Amino acid sequence: MTLPVAIVGAGPVGLTTALGLAHYGVPFALFEDDERLSTETKAGTTLARSLEIWRRFGVVSSVLRRSMRVDEIGDIDRQTSQPRQPVQLSVLTRETRFPFVINLPQQDMEPALAEPVRRQLHLAHRLVRFEQNSDRVVLYFKTPHGEKTTEAAYLLGCDGGRSTVREQLGVPVEGKSLPVKYSLVDLEIDLDIANPRDYPYLAYFSDAQEWMILVRHPHCWRFLFPLAAGREEPTAEELRDKVLSFIGEAKNVRVIGKVTYQVHHRVANQWRRERVFLMGDAAHLITPMWALGINTGLLDCSNLCWRLAWYLRGWADERVLDAYEREQKPVALLGAGEMAESARRYVGKESDDASNIAADVWANACTRAMLGVRLDVNGSGDWSMVKQEREPALRAGDRIPDWLLQSPAGSELRLHDLMADGFVALYFTDARRRPEIPKNTSPALTHYLVSRWDAPLDSGLREHALFDPGGAFEHRVGCPADTLVLVRPDDHIAAIEPIARSAAERLYVGIVGKAPPPQ
Repeated sequence: MTLPVAIVGAGPVGLTTALGLAHYGVPFALFEDDERLSTETKAGTTLARSLEIWRRFGVVSSVLRRSMRVDEIGDIDRQTSQPRQPVQLSVLTRETRFPFVINLPQQDMEPALAEPVRRQLHLAHRLVRFEQNSDRVVLYFKTPHGEKTTEAAYLLGCDGGRSTVREQLGVPVEGKSLPVKYSLVDLEIDLDIANPRDYPYLAYFSDAQEWMILVRHPHCWRFLFPLAAGREEPTAEELRDKVLSFIGEAKNVRVIGKVTYQVHHRVANQWRRERVFLMGDAAHLITPMWALGINTGLLDCSNLCWRLAWYLRGWADERVLDAYEREQKPVALLGAGEMAESARRYVGKESDDASNIAADVWANACTRAMLGVRLDVNGSGDWSMVKQEREPALRAGDRIPDWLLQSPAGSELRLHDLMADGFVALYFTDARRRPEIPKNTSPALTHYLVSRWDAPLDSGLREHALFDPGGAFEHRVGCPADTLVLVRPDDHIAAIEPIARSAAERLYVGIVGKAPPPQ
C-alpha cells in the first residue's frame, strides 16, 4: 500500500505544497484545524517568483483572474509627496512571463489555490499528536466527529508560527521578536474617481516619524503602519484618520477590516527530523516587509515537492531529501530577514541600506521580484538573494530565466515549460557541427541543444534543438561555447561545466544518487 504524504495546515504554503505534490503525482492528504479557509485580513502581495511556482503547479490563471497586477512599486517621500526611486518591474519582460507582482488578500487567494485539491482537503482536523515509525508517521486528529487516526509516508508541517508539528518535534527557534508591531487596515474608498489619487497600486510612504505602505486590492485599499512598542492597539477610526493624514481628505471612507500583529525574525534550527519536515512559518517567521514572509514560504514548496516525488518514485536516494534544509534555511535565516529589515529601516528613514541593495534598475526589480535567489546547490555556501548588476552571468544555484526560444516545431517556447516535470540538460553549442547530444530516453532527464544556428534537417538533432536567434539566450547565460547547463525541476541551475560524454547523467546521479529511470 502506498501511503499519502500528510500536510498539516491549509494556508498558502500548505495549499501550494498540495498543488506541487499533485503536479508530480504524489498522493497526499491536507488537514486544516479551522472549519473554513482563512477569513482574516493578512497577506497582500505575491511576487513574480511565486507566480512562476503557481504556473508550474497549474493554478496561476485562477489566481490572476482574482488579482490586481502591479508593474511598478512606488516609493514616496511623505514630507514632500515626491517619488524617490520606484521599482520598475516591466524591465523583467525577457526574464519572466510575469514582469509584475500581484495584490490579492489571503482570504481571496486561498480559494483559488484550494479548488484543485478540494477532495484531499480535510477541514476541522486539529492535530493532537503524531508518532514516527521506521516506515510511516501516525497522526492523531481531533474532529467534530471524534478522534481520527491517519497514517502517512511523511508529515509536512505547514501549520504556521505556532506550529504544533514543530512544538511536538521539540525543535527550538532562534531569533527574536521585534519591539515594533504592525497595524493593518482595509478601507472601502474610491481613489480613482470620487477622490482621484495617482498612486501606484503598491507604494511605500517613507517617513522618519511614521511610514505607511499602500496596497490596492481588487475590492479595497489596504494600509499598513508601524505600531511602536507599548502603544495600545489603535481603533478602526484612528487607523482611518491616520490613512487620511497621509493621503489627504476623502469622501465616503469605510473601514472593512483591521488587524495588529507582532513582528518576528525567528527561524527553526532544524527543518527535518526523519519523516517530518517544517515549511513556511513553521520553519521561519520573517518580517513581512517587501512581501517576503509568504513568498519565502512558497520557495520552500518549490524546493521540497520535487524532492519528495523523486524519492517516493524510487528515482533518488536519501541525499535528495537532505538538501532541502541546506538550501532553504540560509534564505530565511539571513537573506529574507536581512532584506526585510533593510526595507523597514529604509521606509522609516533610519538608513539608506535598501537603496544600495540593487543600484541597477533591472537588478533592483529582479531582487524585489525574488527572481534573483541563488541556492546553495552544492554545499559550498554560495547563495544569495540580491542581484547587484544588470543580467549577470548565471552560476550554479541561480534560477534560470524563463527565456523565449523557438521550439523544434517552429513555435515560440518559454524555457520553464521544458522543466516542469524533470531535469533538463541544455547544451550550448553549434548545431552546424552535428554535436553528439544524448537521446531523450528518461522522463527524469531530458536533453536539448541550444544554438543560434538552426539544426539542419538531416542532422538528427532537429527534434530536440532549441533555436536561439542571435545567441541572445547564450549571452544571457554568460557561458562560453560548448557548455552544459543542468537545470532542476524547480528551475534552479544544478551545475555548469564543459560538454563531455555522459556529463549530464553523471551530474544528475551526483544530485539524486540514482541513474535516470528509462521511459
